[in-house]
Amino acid sequence: MRHSKLQQQVLVLYRQFLRAAQNKPGFIPRIRDEFRENARIKKTDVMHIEYLFRRGQRQLEQLRDANTKQLGSFSKPKGPG
Repeated sequence: MRHSKLQQQVLVLYRQFLRAAQNKPGFIPRIRDEFRENARIKKTDVMHIEYLFRRGQRQLEQLRDANTKQLGSFSKPKGPG
């Protein structure tokens, strides 16, 4: 299966997150959940995907910081329920 350039970038970002989280307890399940949740976004919603990709890159830098103890959410805040 061939992936678009953006899909390949997202997969690389995902792998980088998993590597960066190896020494941080509790982060890997959270990362997997966030990526799975956002995998539901339509592939045609490129602007939203690119926004989340850039946001993910910033969060990856935070995760790589030795002082990081928690991570913000990747997904849009849910409206009133």
